[in-house]
Amino acid sequence: MDIKLKEVDKIEILTLQDNYIDLVSRDNSEIVQRALPIKDGEAKSSVLAEHGFSSIFTVTEGSQTRSILFDFGYSEHGAAFNSEALDADLESIEIMALSHGHLDHVGGMGELVSKIGKKDLKLVLHPAAFTNPRFLKIADNRKIILPSLNRKKIENFGVTPVETKEPYALLDGAVYFLGEIPRKTDFEKGAASLCYEENGVEKQDPMNDDSSLVAHLKGKGLIILSGCAHAGIINTINYAKETSGIKHVHAVMGGFHLTGAEFEAIIEPTVNNLKEINPDYIIPTHCTGRKSILAIENEMPDKFIMNMSGTKMTFAS
Repeated sequence: MDIKLKEVDKIEILTLQDNYIDLVSRDNSEIVQRALPIKDGEAKSSVLAEHGFSSIFTVTEGSQTRSILFDFGYSEHGAAFNSEALDADLESIEIMALSHGHLDHVGGMGELVSKIGKKDLKLVLHPAAFTNPRFLKIADNRKIILPSLNRKKIENFGVTPVETKEPYALLDGAVYFLGEIPRKTDFEKGAASLCYEENGVEKQDPMNDDSSLVAHLKGKGLIILSGCAHAGIINTINYAKETSGIKHVHAVMGGFHLTGAEFEAIIEPTVNNLKEINPDYIIPTHCTGRKSILAIENEMPDKFIMNMSGTKMTFAS
């Protein structure tokens, strides 16, 4: 399946929420702009870091600039608070997309939608995002219920769900939602501890709703933004290349879900595959994990960029 993906002149990714913040890093560059929440010449606010992810994905074609809200963060207030601290232009958002239905990506939806201030906003997502009940299995006799995404609650926010398993064009083909990602690598098998219940039977959650955003930067290649990459970041990149027909990856950014003991064994093959794919930039966020981030930085220091809450990444043709 080939997607007719427009080339765009510039792509900006503003992170409204991530797991880390450092307000005095002072490592700005042509690509990286760190948060500096100053108003009237005075430091009047902070930027919140939480175990969650939310971003504004903005594309520029010629003189036209258009934006997507991708994910909503963990708490009701976190990403919305940061949007104010950063003077983020939420009113410019035309459509929204959800990487998957876990609580650390949906919690701030109500507050952010309220700040956008538009009626009948569309939210593109995989139908499995509504899977219920989902839980984290700690032991045979212990589990932690993960709050589920609810259609009625979304509609009460004034949001219209657009459910798709297939790649779905956004902003007239300037970006697309990747849809359900085939699992083809032999090492990206998901989390055995993430489960769901079907007809009273507990099963490993395949996280079929896991998806990403993809865009094509003119003359540079693909920009891929994941939420958690439960499908595997290598599977995600390969499917983006397959569906777009574009082979070079300029930047891959997002949660790679390699944190914790359950995923330590696949850090090395993931890093080896990233080296083979050879993107120009690798920007791990959120659930990638400390050991994985260190491995990526150590193996590919010239390609690695550290992300934070409030950071804006700018990729220009």
